[in-house]
Amino acid sequence: MSENVNIDYTLDMLGEPCPFPGMASIKAYDKMKDGEVIEIFSDCPQSINAIPVDAENRGHEVLSVDQDGPTFRYVIKVNRK
Repeated sequence: MSENVNIDYTLDMLGEPCPFPGMASIKAYDKMKDGEVIEIFSDCPQSINAIPVDAENRGHEVLSVDQDGPTFRYVIKVNRK
């Protein structure tokens, strides 16, 4: 689904231990405008339980979650309420 989505921001958190990828993602959402899309890369195994859940809990839309080996790619659309 995310292949046809325009990515506005990329957050590369490869090599960063948890909880830093999740914390950085939340800070990034706060700086983004409604409708903007961010892709987040993380190789922290726990990020699969944090980044998508945190995004949805804040009202954002998780467009895709992909895994290539140890690397996760999250594509999230920011929704302002």
